[in-house]
Amino acid sequence: MNEPTLHKLYHRLNALTVFRGILEEPVICGLQDLLFAAEQLDLDAQLGCWGAFTQAVYEEGGDLSEAIRRIVLEDENFYIVGRARGEEMAPQIEAALEEELALLQEAAHLTPEVLRSAIDYDGFLAGWSVSDVDIRSAYHDQIRNLKGTGYGIFAKYNGFTVNKGQLVPIRSMDTQTLESLYGYERERNLVLENTRALVEGGKACNVLLYGDAGTGKSSTIKACARHFFDRGLRIVEFKKDQLDDILPIMEFLSEIPLKFIFYIDDLSFNAGDDSFCALKGILEGSAASYAGNIAIYATSNRRHLIKESMEDRVGDSLHINDTMQETMSLAARFGLSITFSKPAKDLYLEIVKSLAAEYGVDLPEEELFRRAEAFAIRQNGRSPRTAKQFLQLTKIGL
Repeated sequence: MNEPTLHKLYHRLNALTVFRGILEEPVICGLQDLLFAAEQLDLDAQLGCWGAFTQAVYEEGGDLSEAIRRIVLEDENFYIVGRARGEEMAPQIEAALEEELALLQEAAHLTPEVLRSAIDYDGFLAGWSVSDVDIRSAYHDQIRNLKGTGYGIFAKYNGFTVNKGQLVPIRSMDTQTLESLYGYERERNLVLENTRALVEGGKACNVLLYGDAGTGKSSTIKACARHFFDRGLRIVEFKKDQLDDILPIMEFLSEIPLKFIFYIDDLSFNAGDDSFCALKGILEGSAASYAGNIAIYATSNRRHLIKESMEDRVGDSLHINDTMQETMSLAARFGLSITFSKPAKDLYLEIVKSLAAEYGVDLPEEELFRRAEAFAIRQNGRSPRTAKQFLQLTKIGL
């Protein structure tokens, strides 16, 4: 590729339409600056642009081809959003897409030697690698499989939190798998099969997992979400004070061709809490009445979700009945309620034994069980969390 061709590449990138948003990406922006500087006689400017561009590529792993491929696949442009909604695109838009994919394929294979030939400098310049990627095929594969891959941030991340009404990716999502959870097979399978129904477009229930702390309620939900990531399932975590954000985000996600778990951890309310009524309204009937691609999963240490005071338990029979009906009404709106109780001794020791093998803790079974039981007594009693903490400490010799 000679200098006039590099000059032409600079102008062609400036004219991007479908993928115009990627011009703000550091790698593409840095490449543009370097291509422009290559035409100038200012060596310092050329070297500065070289360094900035190479740094941007290094921050993406050092392979220019893979960096541009990722940028293209994660770009949230009008074309992919429209296709996700099932819209047909005009012929001129399809033609522009093909032209731009070919251009970005060309840019993805620019070697350091090609660009260096345009700079009159014989000192050291950091280089980068290129690889054999087919950006056009990868993009069309993504379009065909939008229900599994999603687009934009949904193609890269499997978990999100909410901040000021906006989705924020969780960059370090819990990596625990279903296979790494021990005990509670019946309870976990109920969650798994309900989640499978959601992913497959069936009638999934909103789910309440309640019971003792440390029994794996939250881990079960996150592991299920991870299990179905490749089939288009994502998880959105809400705090209790963010329940008012559920409906707007639900409306936004209803047009995304993926499935979502709305996850609320440690859910409980005080009497008179306004957010109680908000969630009660959302759960009325089924989440499917709002969006068929969303189900709400909540965990709680309380079966009826509302903290009761002694005052709530006194008074005439009519008052007591009204209070109890109110406390039960929210929990009843979850189509599936699953109890996670503290394990009996046999189950606790079974979990300890399984985790010991996973952690590589080699102790005689009798000693292992004796120490695990003693640890549970010192802690908050038997639970999978207690077993895990015991093995973690044993592993490091504490």
